[in-house]
Amino acid sequence: MMIAIDPQPEDTLVFLGDYVDRGPDTRGVIDQLIELQSRTNVVAVIGNHEEMMLKVIRGEQAYQAWLQFGGLETLDSYGFDGGLEFLPPDHKAFFDSMVNLYTEDNFFFTHAAYDPNLPLEDQPDDMLRWHSLRDGIPSPHQSGKIAIVGHTADKKGDVLNLGHLICIDTYCYGGGFLTALDVRNLAIWQVTIDGFLR
Repeated sequence: MMIAIDPQPEDTLVFLGDYVDRGPDTRGVIDQLIELQSRTNVVAVIGNHEEMMLKVIRGEQAYQAWLQFGGLETLDSYGFDGGLEFLPPDHKAFFDSMVNLYTEDNFFFTHAAYDPNLPLEDQPDDMLRWHSLRDGIPSPHQSGKIAIVGHTADKKGDVLNLGHLICIDTYCYGGGFLTALDVRNLAIWQVTIDGFLR
């Protein structure tokens, strides 16, 4: 997909989270994102899966829930040997650099959803990381900005564009497509799990 997108040094790529737990090679995914940082501007939004992993690493949450939602595959990709200090320093720095929400021009980017009635800087973590659009689609945000989100997968591979909200989760982790969106012109790139452009 990156060959098709061809990001330039002045571009900004915003990733919407769930870099971990969603396949057999979390470590390789983070390596690729770190490598991209050397070529273009990368913004990494935190998703609910990163939240689960980091809470386990920090001793803030029991590990059982994380393990059943992809944590085992993540640990395997790092060669887990029983200690919670399994992240290499550059990966730890990447996770430390993640943001809850990113704004640029007339858009804001977050993992899951938002509260339309709260300022962007006051959004609760559970809305940003955990809210499914199946449980309710938020109305336009008070800022007037367009929300770009993921988290709620469309199993048919369709991008949900409601005007005030665009969801680009097209079920990559379940065999669907990995989707990228150019917010300037609404161009869409989609690739299969095998890397073929749709």
